[in-house]
Amino acid sequence: MSPRDDLSLSCDHIQSTRQLSLVASVLLAQGDPKGEVRSVGQRVFRILESRQPEGPSPRHLLPVVSKITHLAPHTLHEDQTNQLSKRLVDWLRYASVQQGVAHTSGGFFSTPRARQPGPVTEVDGAVATDFFTVLSTGQHFTEDQWLNVQAFSMLRAWLLHSDPEGPSTPDADDRSELEGSTLSVLSAGSTAGHLLPPRERLREKAFEYCQRLVEQSTRRALRKGDSDLQKACLVEAVLVLDVICRQDPSFLYRTLSCLKALHARLCGDPARVRTLLPIAQFFLNHEPGAGGRWGLLAWNSPPLTAEFVALLPSLVDADTAVEVLHALLDLPCLTAALDLQLRLSPATSERPLWDPSLKIPSCLEASRDPQFQGLLQYLLRATASGTTERLGPLHRLLQPLASCARVVQCAQAVPTLLEAFFSAVTQFADGALTKQLALLLLERSDSLFQVPQYEAHVHRVLSSRFLALCALHPSLVVELAKELLEFVGSVSGVQGRGAMLASVVWAVGEYLSVSWDRRRTVEQINRFFEALEAVLFEVTQSRPSAALPRCPPQVVTVLMTTLTKLASRSQDLIPRVSLFLSKMRTPAQSPAPSSTSCEEDAGAVRTRAAELLTLLKMPSVAQFVLTPSTEVSEPRYHRDANTALPLALRTVSRLVEKETGLLPGRRDRDEEPGVRAGPRLP
Repeated sequence: MSPRDDLSLSCDHIQSTRQLSLVASVLLAQGDPKGEVRSVGQRVFRILESRQPEGPSPRHLLPVVSKITHLAPHTLHEDQTNQLSKRLVDWLRYASVQQGVAHTSGGFFSTPRARQPGPVTEVDGAVATDFFTVLSTGQHFTEDQWLNVQAFSMLRAWLLHSDPEGPSTPDADDRSELEGSTLSVLSAGSTAGHLLPPRERLREKAFEYCQRLVEQSTRRALRKGDSDLQKACLVEAVLVLDVICRQDPSFLYRTLSCLKALHARLCGDPARVRTLLPIAQFFLNHEPGAGGRWGLLAWNSPPLTAEFVALLPSLVDADTAVEVLHALLDLPCLTAALDLQLRLSPATSERPLWDPSLKIPSCLEASRDPQFQGLLQYLLRATASGTTERLGPLHRLLQPLASCARVVQCAQAVPTLLEAFFSAVTQFADGALTKQLALLLLERSDSLFQVPQYEAHVHRVLSSRFLALCALHPSLVVELAKELLEFVGSVSGVQGRGAMLASVVWAVGEYLSVSWDRRRTVEQINRFFEALEAVLFEVTQSRPSAALPRCPPQVVTVLMTTLTKLASRSQDLIPRVSLFLSKMRTPAQSPAPSSTSCEEDAGAVRTRAAELLTLLKMPSVAQFVLTPSTEVSEPRYHRDANTALPLALRTVSRLVEKETGLLPGRRDRDEEPGVRAGPRLP
């Protein structure tokens, strides 16, 4: 900033392009309090328009033009935009293909018979046979070659500025209907280049330039620096092609064929897998019905996970959320299917029988069944359709591939992607979408591909996110009462989905209350109580085995707590839950020892049973503590000692302290006096 208000810079009379670029960088950094951006832009374009061939190079002004385009695009006139578009065409397409001459300082040893410069070369050392690009190499570069490099660096931003809405010709809508057809190829190449308007001609030359870069990226670079440059230029070329196709759909047919071949080549090159992300974005923008972005992620999940986490918010909206969630949960299965397809390719059929990649004969034989192709098409569906029952046969067919390294790596990435998905979807989900997603979580919790550790990790994410959905819309518990009862009524679901069951049971105990939904009825409470009581009895009395593993103690304690909550809201149920809790709190009558992992877990269950039983001896206190009003979140309920909540907590604490004498190994001589002498709420 200027140290004084009356001290200012001006670019009105500067002729040197280098000096103008230095002054412009200062003026543009100060913002636009006095219209500096417009004045700089006009001065830069006046120099560009009046420049003679032997005059100073405009190379220093192109970064200034890019900055002005970003800061104030409205300051440029139509004729100025067209003029620079013409210049960019010349710089991109018609730069010299001969290397520059080395600059000498003169002196005794300088000679006019210096070695003449040779042609530019490719990154692999071959002599270039096509026009110059940023990937052409040489010892020295000419001025127009430097302009070629700078023109490409600002090309994408300039295309977006010069034609943000796409072609303005009357038949633009008609041309968009020809996407992917042969007519689009003819329409793009039938007009002579010099007859096109400046913007259309720039798009045509930019398309040729990007195609040339894609071709140059196939060459094996001799130096690491050139290899890194290849990757960076390839990413930028795909992004430019995306802009061109959005502005003029007639380029789409040629671009799709080019990028599909590029995608197939890059998938087999781990060193360039990061360049697949812009290709995925291109397919997303121009092939919304294709599921290619998920074959892409399934096959390259380790290096692309972070990029897809950033990409997910743009993939998810109210219309695609269900489809995306299905796709994420099916990623390991999709990876296994792609692996199987690779093993069935003609190249693998010629491998010797002792090839370790072909040691799954039953899977390979079963995949030749025509039914498999139908199942695979269901897996690759573009939109969510059908039922999860169709996944069962596909999972069984692909199960021998579940332990393959690529499948395991993909499964490890899914929890991270699920977290990113729910973080994005909760920003806009309404009641209807939340209900859809909650139902899907219940449905898919037992329809996952059996990869080692995959089910447990996914269940942890699904259970926490189910609670988050219920917190957003507490009425879900009442609206999905039938589905929730069906979910908790399956003993197999209890054993295989412990984390998910605990979340569902906790949500029932928390939100099946009139404080959250006035539609709650006593009949609903009784139905849930009977279902959860049967589940708790089953998991505490059954002996674990290989086919029926033990129930986690966390599930047992959540079941007991929810039953206590429901009983406090329908006090006719208190005797039933009290009888059950009284049996749970003593070692002689507690659940089978083999149903808990160790004595510590068993002790935690007995302690929780004693605490809940103590609460139920004072129903009014139990209802207040277990079902607090929504006002409990206000700070005064925690800071003011005279309010109801601290008083109730002190009361319960005294009761629990006295009731500890009922636990095994404790004296029980103070049990009755302690309970009877405890303070009561007003």
